[in-house]
Amino acid sequence: MVLGRRRAVVEGHVGAYSLPTSREAERSLVRVGVYIDGFNLYYGGRALCGRSQPGWRWLDLRALSQRLLNRRVDWLSQGATLHRVVYCTAFIDGATNPTGRREQASYVAALTHEGSFDVIEKGHYISKVKFSPLAIRNGNQSSIVTSQWPVMIRDSSGVDVPDAQFMVSHQHWEEKGSDVNVASHLLVDVLDPKVDAVIVISNDSDLRYPIQEARRRVPVGTVHPGQGHLAGDLRGTQNDGVGSHWWYTLDAGDFTSCQLPDPAGPNPKPIPW
Repeated sequence: MVLGRRRAVVEGHVGAYSLPTSREAERSLVRVGVYIDGFNLYYGGRALCGRSQPGWRWLDLRALSQRLLNRRVDWLSQGATLHRVVYCTAFIDGATNPTGRREQASYVAALTHEGSFDVIEKGHYISKVKFSPLAIRNGNQSSIVTSQWPVMIRDSSGVDVPDAQFMVSHQHWEEKGSDVNVASHLLVDVLDPKVDAVIVISNDSDLRYPIQEARRRVPVGTVHPGQGHLAGDLRGTQNDGVGSHWWYTLDAGDFTSCQLPDPAGPNPKPIPW
C-alpha cells in the first residue's frame, strides 16, 4: 500500500461509505492529521513522568505531533507533512478546582498563542455522588474491606456480622466528550477527505470502530500515551485495510522534549509545571 492512495469501499449493507475512484490518485503531498485525546494524554504523561514532577505538562502538541511523524521514515519518504492537529479536551470545573481551572486556562492560551493546534474541541466534566464498597490498594489491584476484628459490625441483637462490606459515598468526576469528539473529527476528516493519513493519540478502547474504519481508508498511526499495554481493541496488523499502519507508545522523553516556550507570549507556565 502506497501512502496517500485511497481505494473505493464497497459494502453490502445500507449506510456504508463509498469513496469515488477518482480520489485514488496519489498525491505528491500527503496530508497527515493528528487527533489527540487530551484526557488520555494528560494521564499518560502523569503516569510516565510523575504527577508532582515539573517539566512535562507544558506540552507543545504540534511539536509532539511532528516528533511522532519524524519517526516514520516510510511516511516521510512519500511526502508526508503535518497538516492538521485536532485537540479534544474537557475543561475543569472552576467551582470545585479553581487552581486547576486557572492552570488549564493558561495552558490552552499558550497553545493558542503558539499555534499548537488547528482545532480545539471541548468536552465537559460531570459530577455525581457514587456509592462503592470501601477498598484498599493491593499492588496493582484492590481489595474490598470487610468487617473483622478489631473493627466488627454487630446486628441489632448483638451478634457479630463478619465479612460485611462497608459502603461509602463519594464524589465522582467524569470527563465526557473527548472520545466522541476524537472519533467524530477523525471520521469526518478521513471521509471528506481533508487528510491522507492520520495519527491518533489515545488508548481509549471506545475508539475501536472509528479507528478500524479509518484503517480501511487511510494509513493510521496509533499512539498509546502512557504506561501499560495498548488497549486490545486498538490493536491490529500493519496490513489491515489500506495498510502502512503502525503503533507506538510514548515515553517520558516525548513529553519533556516537546515543551512550549516559557512564557508563551503573555502566558507564563504555572509554577508547579
